[in-house]
Amino acid sequence: MAKTVAAYTLGCKVNQYETEAVLEQFACAGFLVVPEGSPADVYIINTCTVTSLGDRKSRQMIRRAKHENPNAVIVVMGCYAQTAADEVAALPEVDLVIGADSRSQIFALTEEFIKNKERQIVVHDISKLSEFEDLSITHYENRTRAIMKVQEGCNQFCSYCIIPYARGRIRSRSIESAVREARRLAESGFSEIVLVGIHLASYGKDTKSADLLDLIQAISEIDGIRRIRLGSLEPTLFTEEFTKAAAAIPKLCHHFHLSLQSGCDETLARMNRKYTTAEYKEVLDRIRTAMPDSAIATDIMVGFPQETDEEFEATCRFAEEIRLADAHIFKYSIRKGTRAAKMDGQISPQVKDARAKKLSSITRRTQQEFLERFIGTEVEVLFEQYHQKKKGFYEGKTGNYMTVCVPGDDSLEGTFCRVRLLEEKGGVLYGEIVGED
Repeated sequence: MAKTVAAYTLGCKVNQYETEAVLEQFACAGFLVVPEGSPADVYIINTCTVTSLGDRKSRQMIRRAKHENPNAVIVVMGCYAQTAADEVAALPEVDLVIGADSRSQIFALTEEFIKNKERQIVVHDISKLSEFEDLSITHYENRTRAIMKVQEGCNQFCSYCIIPYARGRIRSRSIESAVREARRLAESGFSEIVLVGIHLASYGKDTKSADLLDLIQAISEIDGIRRIRLGSLEPTLFTEEFTKAAAAIPKLCHHFHLSLQSGCDETLARMNRKYTTAEYKEVLDRIRTAMPDSAIATDIMVGFPQETDEEFEATCRFAEEIRLADAHIFKYSIRKGTRAAKMDGQISPQVKDARAKKLSSITRRTQQEFLERFIGTEVEVLFEQYHQKKKGFYEGKTGNYMTVCVPGDDSLEGTFCRVRLLEEKGGVLYGEIVGED
């Protein structure tokens, strides 16, 4: 009987990609990959350490896996494993701790543990890495959209962020490697590729042989790929030249997640962000002029050290002004080893909660206004799955990442259809199919 492996993944799309790539190593070696929550012989816990909550959830996942099968091998990887290897290894449930430069060896290391039962910490100094670790995926359960990691590391060192210490300096995947994987995914039936990285805007800056536009253009030439979507980006990427060139690539989705973090220049300076609110708005205006249907999403942090009521109100006013299509509002969390952790003027949890609630109310309203702009228009939708709450309805995404729902069944999966939008409810647009694309 085949041995089984399951995975728990916390955090970002990069983590999701890495989990899939690691599971593929096990599958190619004859392991049966079983769903999260199933009894398994081996559990991979891919951790996150962006916030203290991420650390806590990672520990919970480790304990949950051991509870599901007390005899299982527990392998911990990801950012928490890299930055706090000894802390993770001290957990009695953990058998292997794998660092950010050893994911490609994870199956071999697990097999070695199964044979000799010797616990290991395989974590090295991430700051010394200069080569991109090539992982690849040929299979996804979902047959419409595939995530593809093309960049690793970050050189920004924002004052609140632990990620440069967890991921190291920037490293870029070669265009040749990325195109090979994208071609395999297209041959497997995927029509949309999501390019992700830790600091995607830095793609190619280490090798100086190509840039992000070159990569997008190369993938756009692959038959079968109809959409290219970008992961989170720094707003400074969108120069006049980049924006004009991006708008000329028909397959590039007009959906851009541009990290903001604060709508107050004084707070941005303390965060060590590399732009002002005026520069951010200039970028938004540039994108919206070149690609008027663009959806701009962002992250905004509340409760950063020393954030006054006036600074927070400036963020609220800025959010009202720029009218975002979506926003993730999160509360500042102290990360040991960062400059912000040592700052005076830490904000109380109660104040953070109140600020997050107020700002979320603003961004929910601007999201609804963005969606309502499209009622009465026709859009292209790539259908993916049944609507989770509305029986008899199938849903998919537009190029600018609006969720669209129509009456239908799973015969729609993976198809592109033209849909006339009729109404908006709860962040979802409902419509009727008027033809296939």
